[in-house]
Amino acid sequence: MENNLDRNFDDIRPLRDSEVEATIEKITSDAYFRQTVVPYIETATWKNLIQTMKRCKTVYDFQRMVTCPILLKLFDVTQTKINSSNWNSTKGERSQLYISNHRDIILDAAILNILMLLNKRETVEIAIGDNLLIIPWVADIVRLNKSFIVKRNLPIKQLLENINHLSSYISHTVIERNQSIWIAQREGRAKDANDRTQISVLKMLSLYNKNNPLEALKDLNIVPISISYEYDPCDYLKAKESQMKRDDPDHKKTFFDDVENMKTGIMGYKGRIHLQFGRPINNKLELLDKDMDKASILSAIASVIDTEIHLNYLFFTHNYIAYDLMTNTHTFAGKYSMVDRNSFEKYISKQVDKIEVENKDEDYLRSKIIQMYGNTVKNYVEALEK
Repeated sequence: MENNLDRNFDDIRPLRDSEVEATIEKITSDAYFRQTVVPYIETATWKNLIQTMKRCKTVYDFQRMVTCPILLKLFDVTQTKINSSNWNSTKGERSQLYISNHRDIILDAAILNILMLLNKRETVEIAIGDNLLIIPWVADIVRLNKSFIVKRNLPIKQLLENINHLSSYISHTVIERNQSIWIAQREGRAKDANDRTQISVLKMLSLYNKNNPLEALKDLNIVPISISYEYDPCDYLKAKESQMKRDDPDHKKTFFDDVENMKTGIMGYKGRIHLQFGRPINNKLELLDKDMDKASILSAIASVIDTEIHLNYLFFTHNYIAYDLMTNTHTFAGKYSMVDRNSFEKYISKQVDKIEVENKDEDYLRSKIIQMYGNTVKNYVEALEK
């Protein structure tokens, strides 16, 4: 659906159906697109890809005919199995704002949309940072896949204006256009898998009705999602980044670091990935004290989202091992064998060996990788006690 109000968001919105054919022509004529893709596929496959892309007339066509088959093929090549549960949470006539934990730069939201397509549901719009869109054809591809742009690293005045603009776009999309959206619970991935919703994200979401953040967030119809990866192929890169930030608090990732993480995340071994829809949180928001100040309300809502995410993780054997290593206990010893434990210890050593960093601190790096697999269990245990 396109209307005059949509034009207010032309700078950040995804592409509409009327823009698909021209954008595909632009992408397929881009020499850099060809130079990037051709080395990875056979000539016949390249020709078939271009022909398929040019047959797409709508955003849905592109997702169904191009994006979904390519990602499913990649999952097959990388031996990745995806699964999901609790689809009842997606039923209803109202659109929803899906808020999930954040593991992979590209795949978290891509998997959600693949599952939507496979289950014959309408795909969702996706929030993506503009730091990933420096290359023009990449920006076009993600906007063809229903991504809207989150602008970052702006001067403070522009940043404040953009946050309000983004909040207006999300509310307009979910409430007025009845189009569901996915957004991560925090800016950037949780490098240690300690998944906590950033208050700043909720504040941004509620700015369209800033005098009443509780009602604003209720109107967005939030459904938390828990995403569980058996293995995170970027675990060693995240550990490396953690040490670099520890050693130099001013350290910042480069665009090339993001590219390495995206490529590793897509092509690396992930094993099983499970996505579980949590329950819509509005019933719990109704129970909150409406007389709390705004900061307390946002904190309470973050806690509701976090608890729902933490209770819906799917655990794999090494998550229990990592928790016991992290806490120096045998709490979950019944969930694994010594063979399992030794295998996981070898896996950690292999990942640490991949890391090249100045003043390499192997004990620290090892502990960070263990945390990535153990913190999910820790959060689950703590959520059960609430």
